[in-house]
Amino acid sequence: MPEIGGAGQAKIMDGRVLVIGAGGLGSPVLLYLAAAGVGTIGIIDDDKIELSNLQRQIIHTTPRVGKPKVESARDTVKTINPDVNLQIHEERFTADNALKLLKHYDIVADGSDNFETRFLVNDACYLTETTLVSAAILRFDAQLSTYKAHLKNGQQDHPCYRCIFPEVPPADTTPSCAEAGVLGALCGVVGSLQATEILKEITGAGISMSGSLLIIDGLGCEFRKIKVNPDPDCALCGTQPTIKDLSLHA
Repeated sequence: MPEIGGAGQAKIMDGRVLVIGAGGLGSPVLLYLAAAGVGTIGIIDDDKIELSNLQRQIIHTTPRVGKPKVESARDTVKTINPDVNLQIHEERFTADNALKLLKHYDIVADGSDNFETRFLVNDACYLTETTLVSAAILRFDAQLSTYKAHLKNGQQDHPCYRCIFPEVPPADTTPSCAEAGVLGALCGVVGSLQATEILKEITGAGISMSGSLLIIDGLGCEFRKIKVNPDPDCALCGTQPTIKDLSLHA
């Protein structure tokens, strides 16, 4: 493909991507990044595989139930691309390890399933000037965007996650994936799109999703992309930011 070419493939081989969560979204992201030849892939997750995971977390298999997800993901990725430099982190992504981890990566793929982690990932990526490709899914609905507010220059369209969602919603208003359910096949659709956006960011091909939010209605098979703008009053990336470190998440 002329949009990628030899130069683009070289960029992919030099790419360093951290995937947060080896679950429903992380599974297709990891598979496609490895197949594309991304040189360094990190996986962070502290969970172990449960049988109920397998309807959407396709990187894992039945014989591996009870095994750490990062180890299972590593084993599958290595069968696809044994040359990938795979870094596994069997731990949660927290305020204590976030900044240290992100020093080793250029792009973060967030596939976490809770708002607390999503806000932490956004804040850490902004503070470390790391591009974030974030996706979320619940029941039959999903969303996807790229965030690189650290590149903001004047009125350029580079909002962060907080520009769209200023605060973590109350816990009793946001059911988890385990409580509300997830259509497994939709994880494959959204994770594949997330991997596509990551490869675009690495190579510079196409138009970045930064400044746009893709909203997916799986029941109606509708895809809607809306424009989102930086919020000058954003607590993280606005003109007078109040969030300057990760102490809020401690």
